[in-house]
Amino acid sequence: MLSAAFYQTAPVIALCASLGAVPLIALSRRHPNLREFWTFAAAALKFSMVLLLAGKVLAGDVVEVTLIQVLPELAIRLRVDAFGIIFALVSSFLWIVAAAYTIGYMRGLSEHAQTRFFTCFALSLCAAIGVAFSGNLLTLYLFYEMLSLSTYPLVAHHQDKEGRGGARKYLTFLLGGSVGLVLPAMIIVFTLGGNLTFADNIHHGIIPPGTGDTLVTCLFFAFLFGFAKNGVMPMHAWLPGAMVAPTPVSALLHAVAVVKVGVFCTTRVMLYVFGIDLMDALNLGIVTAYIVSFTIVTASIIAMTRDNLKSRLAYSTISQLSYIILGVALLTPAAVQGGIIHIANHAFAKITLFFCAGAVYVATRKKNISEMGGLGRVMPFTFGAFALASLSMIGAPPVGGFITKWYLLTGALEAGQMAIILVLLASTMLNIVYFAPVTFQAFFGRSQDEAPGNTGIREAPLLMVVPIVAAALLSLLVGIFPHVMMQFVRMVIS
Repeated sequence: MLSAAFYQTAPVIALCASLGAVPLIALSRRHPNLREFWTFAAAALKFSMVLLLAGKVLAGDVVEVTLIQVLPELAIRLRVDAFGIIFALVSSFLWIVAAAYTIGYMRGLSEHAQTRFFTCFALSLCAAIGVAFSGNLLTLYLFYEMLSLSTYPLVAHHQDKEGRGGARKYLTFLLGGSVGLVLPAMIIVFTLGGNLTFADNIHHGIIPPGTGDTLVTCLFFAFLFGFAKNGVMPMHAWLPGAMVAPTPVSALLHAVAVVKVGVFCTTRVMLYVFGIDLMDALNLGIVTAYIVSFTIVTASIIAMTRDNLKSRLAYSTISQLSYIILGVALLTPAAVQGGIIHIANHAFAKITLFFCAGAVYVATRKKNISEMGGLGRVMPFTFGAFALASLSMIGAPPVGGFITKWYLLTGALEAGQMAIILVLLASTMLNIVYFAPVTFQAFFGRSQDEAPGNTGIREAPLLMVVPIVAAALLSLLVGIFPHVMMQFVRMVIS
């Protein structure tokens, strides 16, 4: 039986595991195997701490730790609850998978500045866990900004004109939104109530009663658009531009850390700062649902027009992220559950898809879907995994995305929102239109014999293929055994 003191220390260990690995990785720059050992050791330690804390949360406990007391009413504080543990479990586990894949990718392409890459990778996961375990808005904001700064070098990794331009746009949108909108909104919330600590349940929030409706509405939309990592239009433009980064970075941005931090922060504020009751009273939920519905449909339509595989996946991410916000915005129990569980379901599927795009590039140097005819027959594991993850994005059973769509449709019915049901059905059809041709082209397109450029092509290195298959199988398992993650989701709404 672990002591109460250990559980007070565990969140700090989980937070600092990757932070402590940073100097070790940097000092091992001349010894790649040792450098990568530190990466795996930190990832394993982080995940083990998160797993132990998950058991504590399942027992009905909440772990809280004050790191720094800034003011009598304000502290940098960690809080491990059911909502945060969902994101922590996903991000810490996928760091292990992503680390293995990244080694294969970086070595396969003989990429430069690998030590800097792994250092920033570790810093970004420290920030992601910090966001997951934030106990108040101040802590959430600080780790949100830490993530923006630590991922900037990753986006600019190639250090060419395109890389620097994409990185500048990335930082402009993210810092512009957070400093220009989130920071002032946070200060106003603190001024109003003298408190930034998240509420204990999702119904009441911390906005003081009697606050003017107009002010509450302005604050709400400042947070919605200020957390630009969530990809809600028109604050989405940074995301396609960030595709200039290496594929492991794209996978990190689109599946594990950055965009998930965006939707996590947005939904955390919606549920634990404003609360369902206040959002319902001011009709903020339904307005938000229609805003993100526009993002869902528009991004899907744009995805259909993209021949570059990573670009198509980028617009797919913009669309899929809004499912999470949509579910919470509908404010019904089923819809909220559907939105929250999509944090996990989208992560496993989308990281698989980006892993596949990277494997194709390493093995063939091909980036465009139109060039991938017949590749499925020489890279069956890669494109088989792509097909499985695509089914999850579409929402087909038995993969994880089906659970998301089921709860969202049920929640929309509960809310009596037939227009939202039509959006969900239309987006599903659009998902099919832009995902199915990739798999069809790979397995049934122009054959290897008809395409001389495909001669001699085979699967990417084993260190890439194994994580791809593992991530795809996880996407399947979270659909077959949804109760593993759903038990935490149900604790959120209870």
